[in-house]
Amino acid sequence: MRLSELLSKAPASEEAQVERFLNARLAWGRHKTIEVGKVAINFKCKTCDDVRTFMSGDKLSCLGVGDRVVSIDACLKCPVCEAAIEAWFLVVSRDELDGPAPTVRLERYVDNRRGMASRVGVGAGDFDDLLERAQLAYEVQLGAGSMVYLRKIFEAITKQVADIAGIPTIGNNGGRKPFRSLLQEVDEQHHIIPSAFSSDGYKLFSELSEIVHGDSSDEVALQKYHPCRRLVIGIIHNVASDQEMKRAIDALGWRIDRVNVPSSGVMAR
Repeated sequence: MRLSELLSKAPASEEAQVERFLNARLAWGRHKTIEVGKVAINFKCKTCDDVRTFMSGDKLSCLGVGDRVVSIDACLKCPVCEAAIEAWFLVVSRDELDGPAPTVRLERYVDNRRGMASRVGVGAGDFDDLLERAQLAYEVQLGAGSMVYLRKIFEAITKQVADIAGIPTIGNNGGRKPFRSLLQEVDEQHHIIPSAFSSDGYKLFSELSEIVHGDSSDEVALQKYHPCRRLVIGIIHNVASDQEMKRAIDALGWRIDRVNVPSSGVMAR
């Protein structure tokens, strides 16, 4: 494949063998214009209010960073309104970068959307904003920060389902019911935890809590980010597809995709 195809899969950290894109070693700090095809990434264009494939030009700017590392800059435009954003890619190679078919990996990706576009989410309404913040925190290696957003979603949707189902959120002592207890009650009645996580859904919430409360390192949080994200997205989809929940939501005039996060942040354990 051409290098542009690999870059177009961002933010996924894909690895693949690509066609030659450097004819000679690019020394540290040296720039070179490369022609590797157009980078194409989907964003929701805020001007068009629709998902568009933002495209780069035919030429990209490549900067030598190390013997097997290059930095690539691109400007991407909406094909309809021409709203422009910038994207940066750090590409690492297993072998020599100027070889005939180097195997490279997208190590880092950052975009500067300048309010012109947003990333395409998972179709979870207002949850998409927090999911995007979690993903951005993960991409800049802020593991604990990414987990804060995931836990906010986890708690908010569980409490919303409890409210709809008439499950008390206040404990016997008049204070807020411990979240673990509330989660168990909600899941027993509406099975919001995906079956793939049925044996460890509560364990993953405990891990989210440990990280949020500073009982774990950023490195551990980064390792656990993807399974925790899959759990949270699975819960969103389970609630959104629950017909009983939908009927109750419609009757109350609520939106299940709206996050009601407490002003003080995450709820107490």
